[in-house]
Amino acid sequence: MKIKIVKTSSPKEKPDPSTLGFGKIFTDHMFIMDYDVDKGWHDARIVPFGYLSIHPASTCLHYGSEIFEGLKAYRRADGKVQLFRPLENIKRMNNSAERLCLPQIPEDVALEVLTTFVELEQDWTPSAPGTSLYLRPFMIGNDETLGVHAVHHATYMIIASPVGSYYKEGINPVRIMIEDQDVRAVRGGTGYAKCGGNYAASNRAGQRAEEKGYSQVLWLDGVERKYIEEVGAMNVMFKIKGKIVTPYLSGSILPGITRKSCIEVLKSEGYEVEERLLSVDELSQAMTDGTLEEAWGCGTAAVVSPIGELCYKQHRYIVNEGKIGPITQHLYDTLTGIQWGKIEDKFGWTMPLK
Repeated sequence: MKIKIVKTSSPKEKPDPSTLGFGKIFTDHMFIMDYDVDKGWHDARIVPFGYLSIHPASTCLHYGSEIFEGLKAYRRADGKVQLFRPLENIKRMNNSAERLCLPQIPEDVALEVLTTFVELEQDWTPSAPGTSLYLRPFMIGNDETLGVHAVHHATYMIIASPVGSYYKEGINPVRIMIEDQDVRAVRGGTGYAKCGGNYAASNRAGQRAEEKGYSQVLWLDGVERKYIEEVGAMNVMFKIKGKIVTPYLSGSILPGITRKSCIEVLKSEGYEVEERLLSVDELSQAMTDGTLEEAWGCGTAAVVSPIGELCYKQHRYIVNEGKIGPITQHLYDTLTGIQWGKIEDKFGWTMPLK
């Protein structure tokens, strides 16, 4: 695909790595591509980063016709920049697009525009330990009508933000409250799609948990309110009686790329991994009798996030004495080692840029 590039005439100064947070600083450029039902995808361009102008009746503003992805570019010790499993993000975004009736992008086109954009902005990829360039592809429906229907016009964009380590003082175990009122998603809904509505609907429970001193919530399913699904905006895993257990992808759970990577690493090393229904009663019993050995969330931003405490119906349970477990630490070290090029990529997951 032909991509028009218009470089900024006022490049910004690169930030001090010690000041980086998450998603607060943006690079000099952004990628934009338009879709019309009669023309398909067209007018691919990289332009100076700036504000958007959209019609007040745009579909995304009224009916939530939008999807997004999140992945990172990493600077290796030799100075080169690489991506981690970008094709998995592209496939997942197309699955999200299909669910929201947004146009899909051919995988080869999506990979081409992503790599072209990151190659242009790769100088923004910081080299300090724990830092990376966060990439946010997203798509919005922008039909200029208030009618409810499949999208006829859309815009696909990519923006980038240099980010610091997700953990300010190491990967410390977090306190999690099991949510038994609100639900994140239901089977048959949009749970497996990465769309904004899923996250907006989770904010109320997250705020309640925070007010009680917890970092996030552990979601139960939306039908029977008894099966474990996700933790906050991440997938979740447990080590119970020596086995790794994670909720299976029922349609209401986001198919995480970090989740998939964790499973593949564990299986390659001989661990038994069960993807199945896990009830909150079974988890409570494991917490009570001490057979819950470790628990952790996994996702792009944090890689893994150890869980040191779970609270269910005002009963508090400490996991692994509130410390990070050996498997959690091993997964963090292995995945980040591959991502930053510190250890050999035996899986072929990384993609070095030009």
